[in-house]
Amino acid sequence: MEILVAEVVDLFYSLIWPMIRISAFLLTAPFFSIRAVSVRIRVLLAVLLTWMVYPLTDWPLLDPFSAIGLREAFLQVFIGALMGLLLQIVNAALIIGGQAISASMGLSMANMVDPNMGNVPVIAQFLIICSTLIFVGLGGHVIVISLLLESFQVLPIGQMVQVKSLMALTIEWSSMMFLGAVMIGLPLMSSLLFINIGLGVITRAAPALNIFAVGFPAMILAGIVLLSLSMTSIGFRIQWLWQQSFDTMGQALGLR
Repeated sequence: MEILVAEVVDLFYSLIWPMIRISAFLLTAPFFSIRAVSVRIRVLLAVLLTWMVYPLTDWPLLDPFSAIGLREAFLQVFIGALMGLLLQIVNAALIIGGQAISASMGLSMANMVDPNMGNVPVIAQFLIICSTLIFVGLGGHVIVISLLLESFQVLPIGQMVQVKSLMALTIEWSSMMFLGAVMIGLPLMSSLLFINIGLGVITRAAPALNIFAVGFPAMILAGIVLLSLSMTSIGFRIQWLWQQSFDTMGQALGLR
């Protein structure tokens, strides 16, 4: 009986390290961290992925209550959270781009309470929904899980991690928030700017036309029409952002 208890303890010490990394990733990654995916589903998915990756490599036996074990626990949380954060930057770019488009259309005050992202404009919420559909359509959930499982071969448990290099890569990749927002929002913003200039000229020429009574409905209608016409290009840009995030995630793991 004592041998059985020792084997169970050794198995627990082996399973806890990959499960920490996988759990941290599921808590921060898009699609897996939304409220629709409940805690029970995340725990079940973390246990399932840990059980799948367990036979693929040899796991060190580290005491989680020792100094080395605590350091390793923090490293696994850092790696898993970093992988999820690299993907969340795409959603942040969509929020910034949607906020800029909403402000140009005159819908900056029309906000929705997103339980995952907070109080975001309706256009940003629409872009996030489209981004989630594109993410699933690309097989992004399969790609990120594959990268997560392969990370245990590239960054094995117990090996020192170049924290500074990973942080530098994350900071460099975070600039994609603003670049992606400009790519998504600039065509609509420039078009709406010219429409706004035209409305200003018309209002100046005919002061009887109230800018508040004519301009705001015209800008909202023009923004909706332009957004519907540019959804194809916006979809391709969102797809490009996801592909770049996958490449950056692979670069962080040293896979590409």
